[in-house]
Amino acid sequence: MTTYIVLLNWTDQGVRSVKESPRRLDAAKKQLQEMGGSFKHFFLTMGDHDMVAVCEAPDDAVMARFALTLGMGGNVRSRTLKAFPEAAYREIMASLG
Repeated sequence: MTTYIVLLNWTDQGVRSVKESPRRLDAAKKQLQEMGGSFKHFFLTMGDHDMVAVCEAPDDAVMARFALTLGMGGNVRSRTLKAFPEAAYREIMASLG
């Protein structure tokens, strides 16, 4: 599985119905699970982003489909970062020659 960091911000629509956000999160978790992935961590954050999620998915296409599906709901905008775990980081660094 590949790890992704998802940075989320509520849209105007999403913040108007922010009390429904926990229900939407549950639906998103279920949706990603049905696509073969999962949420590993979820945080409400202060600063540039309203929320941060650490997710896993089988591949980039699944994560792209999930992010687009979230966006289609109109409640959040997201930025997705592909994350390399420490072992992969060390392998990449060692390969630099």
